[in-house]
Formats: sequence, structure tokens, C-alpha cells
Amino acid sequence: MRALLTLAVLIGSLAIALTVPVRLGLDLRGGTQIVLETRSTPTTDAGRKATDRTLEVLRGRVDALGVAEPTLVRSGENRIIVELPGVQDPKEAADVLGRTAQLTVHAVLGTEESPADPAARTLPDESGQPLRLAGAGLTGQDVEGAAALFDQQSGAGWQVTVDFTGTGGDRWADLTARAACHPTGDPQRRIAIVLDDKIISSPQVAGTVSCGAGITGGSTQITGSFDDSEARELALLISGGALPVPVETVEQRTIGATLGDAAITAAARAAVVGTALTALFIVAVYRLMGFLATLALACYGLISYAALAALGATLTLPGLAGFVLAIGMAVDANVLVFERAREESAARGRSGTAGTRSALAAGFRGALSAIADSNITTLIAAALLFAFASGPVRGFGVTLGIGVLASMISALLITRVLAEYAVSRPAVFRRPRLTGIAGSGWVRDRLVRRDPSLMRRPRRRLAASAVVLVVAGAGILVRGLDFGIEFTGGRLIEYTTSTPVDPDRARAALTDAGFPRAVVQSSGDSALTVRAEHLTDAEAATVTETVGRLGGDTQKVRDELIGPTLGDELRRNALIALGLALGAQLVYLAVRFRWRFATAAVGTLAHDALILVGAFAWLGKPVDGVFLAALLTVIGYSVNDSVVLFDRVRELIARDRTAALPRLTDRAILQTLPRTVNTGMGAALILTALAVLADDTLTDFALALLIGLAVGMYSSVFTAAPLAIELHPGSTAPCRPRAAGVPGARRQRERERGRGASR
Repeated sequence: MRALLTLAVLIGSLAIALTVPVRLGLDLRGGTQIVLETRSTPTTDAGRKATDRTLEVLRGRVDALGVAEPTLVRSGENRIIVELPGVQDPKEAADVLGRTAQLTVHAVLGTEESPADPAARTLPDESGQPLRLAGAGLTGQDVEGAAALFDQQSGAGWQVTVDFTGTGGDRWADLTARAACHPTGDPQRRIAIVLDDKIISSPQVAGTVSCGAGITGGSTQITGSFDDSEARELALLISGGALPVPVETVEQRTIGATLGDAAITAAARAAVVGTALTALFIVAVYRLMGFLATLALACYGLISYAALAALGATLTLPGLAGFVLAIGMAVDANVLVFERAREESAARGRSGTAGTRSALAAGFRGALSAIADSNITTLIAAALLFAFASGPVRGFGVTLGIGVLASMISALLITRVLAEYAVSRPAVFRRPRLTGIAGSGWVRDRLVRRDPSLMRRPRRRLAASAVVLVVAGAGILVRGLDFGIEFTGGRLIEYTTSTPVDPDRARAALTDAGFPRAVVQSSGDSALTVRAEHLTDAEAATVTETVGRLGGDTQKVRDELIGPTLGDELRRNALIALGLALGAQLVYLAVRFRWRFATAAVGTLAHDALILVGAFAWLGKPVDGVFLAALLTVIGYSVNDSVVLFDRVRELIARDRTAALPRLTDRAILQTLPRTVNTGMGAALILTALAVLADDTLTDFALALLIGLAVGMYSSVFTAAPLAIELHPGSTAPCRPRAAGVPGARRQRERERGRGASR
């Protein structure tokens, strides 16, 4: 049944992968993303309808722009996310999308003030002459469509033809019929066409139109010395319709196509190198089982890709990192199984097919609890990222969640089918050590058998952790945190230059240009980033010009704009996500392990998170959305190590109810240490490849995870374990199984029967 299910999963995944492409995010293919916020009351029916109507109008405008594969989706109650692949001019896109475009047509009352119409107002015409306008005779609702045309016959150049609806055509005929009653040259013979409170055209009604007849046919032409781009933009605004409410750009990101290609190449190279190194390590440690686990990892990649394609998810750069990172989770599950099988094999003292196959089955059965708990805690972090983050970080949460589920299928289904088939072959029967699970492993041989007493003085371990915690906290207080623009709001522009630019020189030049508070950083020989709290499009152009004078041939490859309100919201949501991550994992672990172990695990992951934040403060690294993704991932890593340890402590308590908790904890640490070392090495190889070979964004991401991985391996032994001991009153006395989260007697007897002689 497992083999048939494996075959069905792989065939289905292969079919999806070959037929359904994965949609790449703009940070991988280049383009512009704009987040618009409607200025309405989102909680009312009218506000929601206004946002829905705004989305429809914007979709019409984007379609008219001719962008290939645009994406427009509603986010929350009053936000709309617009993705425009290939659009490298964010100013033009924002101008077209954000303009309210309220089109109205007015009769002209004259050039003097007139009290006859209380709705009258005065606006300057194209030449600057003030015109007194009557109330609107037509609105954008009366317009059916518009098109830009070049009139070659009359020589009038570019003009915009406007088609009215049936009612609009009647109103247009009535309006022009009354204007035609005034003599030629009289201002009142003119018709003013107003867009966003600006007269864009005020033509006179032709002399051939008689008084009372008007212009019929339901269409008219707008002239006004347009060039081709102005005529097309005007037609686009008119045909797209008027936005029912004003909108504000709260976020804007532009990624150059070359930067996207470079990111894909770098991430792919890191993925290949990291996966290859991890595969070689696993094969070296577990021989045949390691080779089969590597095949299962390849299947994991296929399943993850197919799941992304089937769900229609967008693969972003952080998402690609999450995809690679989940390989570490799949490695962890395989290592848990193989190390458990090694323990069972050593305890049974058997060799050959029967002994190896029996040990392998016991390994899968014994590791199931730890695999489930560790993966569920990671899924909690992924779900919180999806719920509270936005943009690429949210994509990371989606990809990480899919990767965790795929890793469980890879380890518990595919690896098991391959491994059980392999150990029953005659060649393996003759060479049981070829399997890699017949021996005890070098970690157990060199360290575990020495049986050191690690928990004899738990308070000393906690004191050492407290010292590290104080050092990290000092970094936050002394150096402070360099929050990215996601949390503070502002604008970040990245350039590539033909000539390397010294940051100090660029900073001085920008100060002379009027930007004394701009933050300038260099990355590599030809990359320069400029960050400022507030930059208009005109000021951004000045910054680009200043950098161009210093760097020669300068190209803008990234432009990100975050509004202050969105920055406050993201910062608030980040704190909520962290708080909920701690709370949700505390609740889950309390149910699984009782509150003392749960408190120790959650306290340890809070300890790890604070150390990571402090390390980034000392290093001067930015705390941005990508760092938030790394921080929540570190929380998942940290709790994984604690869960595996406490799961073994709980099991040992059930086996030996007379031993003291410190002694049982020592045994649990030593028994799970091979898993900790081998899993850590596998994940470290992948993360090191990301840090060395990927681009700058993924470099900081991988660095954060490397720090978190090292701290997590340390803290599970020297923080979580002693903290759990200190939280148990009378911990030197024999343990009470129920207080430590041990299952009831009936369930325990069933588990012991399943383990056979493994006791």
C-alpha cells in the first residue's frame, strides 16, 4: 500500500510539474508591485463596494496598458495589490493607477464671475484664461469608451475620440445645442472637458452646428495639441472609468529584470551546491540508507514544486530560500529515523535482514512522535507568517509550509518504501553494515559511551546562558536596531554602477544635493543602495543623477517605497506574529508535554530569538521583513531541538520510574546527540551555500539562520534541559510519570509491546 501510494504521489506530482508552470514573483522576473489603499470606510457596505469598484476600474486600466500577465488582487478590506511584470517605470504606473480620473463635461458661463449657478466654479483653460463653468452636464458614468487616433486628413494631429452611452449621447446633444446658440468667438459657445479638476480641452462648438440641434451621434473628439503618449494616457484614463474613491500608494517595489535573473541564478546555484553537499554528508554517515534518503529528497523537491504549481502560489526569492530550507527539515526527519534504528539495532544485538528490517521498522515507529511534534511547531510559524506578513515574506511562509508537508511525505513514506525494499535484498543480507544503521555511529562511539554527567549542576548551565543573553541584550541597548524600510517607512533605491563608488563619497555628494539623512551602503564592487525616510519621485530622480555622476554608467535595479502607515502596521503585525508564535507553541507543547516542559521549551526559544536579534544589532545588519522570516524559522528550529529532547526524556521516564530527572535528562541528551549533530551539519551545509553563493538578501537570511542553528543546538542542551529540571520540584527525587507528561499505563503498555526488546 505504501509503494502504491508513493507511486501515485510521484506520478501526480510529475504530471503537474510538466503541465502547470509556477508563477514567479516580481523579485525573480522583474517588474513593479504597487499596493494601493482606498480612502473609504472599509467596514461599511459602501466602503467595500467602493473598493470592489476600484479594483474593476484598475483592472481595466492595467489591461489597457498592455502589460503581460498582470495581477490585481484585493488584500484585506481596503487594499489592492497590483503586479506589473516588466514595467520598470514605477512613476508612470503609479500615476496611471492612482489618479482618480473624475471626468466631467461643463457648459461655459463666461469669463466673469456669474452668480446665476450656485454650482458654478472657475478654472483656468489650457492657455491659462479663467473660465466660469456651470455644474457638470455629463460625468464619467456617461462615457462608454475612448480611443487615441491620429487625424492625418485635417492635420489636427493626435486626438481622443470619446463615445457616450445612450443617455450620455442625449445629454451631450442637449449641452452642445445650448452652446451653439451663442455667436462664434463667445466664450459661452465653448464646452469644457474637465479631468481631475483640470480643464484638458475647451473646444468651441463648430459653426455648422445650429442652435437647438446640437451634436448628435453619441461621440465627440477631444483636441489639445497632444503627442502620442499623452493622447493614449488620456484615452486610457477615460475608457478605464473614474475611481469611485481616491487611492493612496502605500507600498511600491520595482525590481530590474537583470537583478531578478541574477537572484534566480545565485539561488539556484546555492540550492544545487547546498543540496549536493548535504547529500554527500548523509551518504557518508548512513551509507545505503543515506543514498536512499537522497533519492527521497529529490522526490521531495518534485512534490514541493508540484504543490506550488497546483495551488497557484507565487514563488518569490525568500520563498525560494524557504524551499531550500525545507530540505533541512526533510533531512532532520530522516536522521531521526536512522538514529532511532541504530539504537534499536544496538539494543537487539542482531544483524542480517531480519534484524536490520526489524530495527528499521522500530526506528520509523519510535521517531514518529518527535517528527510530528517538530514539524507541527514549524507549521505554526509558517501559518503565522502567512497570516500576518505580506509580500515576499508571506510567500516564504507559504513555501515553508508546503516544504514541511512535503518533507514528511518524503521521509515517512518514500524513504520507508525504498529502505524496506533495500534491506530485504540478498546483497544487503550478506553485508548488513552497508545499510548504515547496523552500527552505532561515530558520535555515539566517541562521546555517548563515555556517559558524561551534563546536568549535575543545572544552575551553572543556566548562568552561562544568562551571560550570553546579557551580551545580546547589550547589543540592542548599545548599538540599537537598524530597522528596514518595511518597518519604518521610506524609500530604498539600489544601483549598479560601472565604476565602484565609495559610500562616504556618495554620502557627501547626497548631502550637498540636499539629502543629509540619506543612508548609503555598498554591497559588492558595483552595487550601491540609498535609503531615506521620505523621497518623492522628483527627489529620487535627483538621487539617481547624483549617483550617476559618481559611478559612470548607472542603472537602477531596485526601487522600494513603503508608506509610514504601512510601516507601522508591519511592525505591529511582526510583534503580534512573534507573540502568537510563542503563545501557540506554548499551548501545543503544554498539551503534548505538560506545562513544565512546555515552559522550558518556549523560554528557550525566546532566549534564542533574543540572542539572534542581539547578534544582528552587534553586526549592524538590517532588521527587515526577511529577518522576520528568519527569526520565526529560528523559533521553529529551536523548538524542534527541545521537542526531540523532551520526547526522549518522556520516554525514559516511562521506562525507569525510579531514576532522578537530572540523570534521565543526561541519558536523553546523549541518546539524541547524534541526531542533533547530524541534522545540524546537514542544515549548516545548505545555509552556508546560501550565505556564500546567494545574493545579499539571502546572505543575511542565511546568516541569521546559521546563528539561530548554532544557538538552538547549544540551548536545547544547556538552556532547555536545565530549565526543565529547575521547574520540576524535587527533581533529584524519582520522577512521577504523570507529572512529566507520560501517557497512561494502558497506552504505555501498548507502546512497550510495540518496541519489543528495545527496553
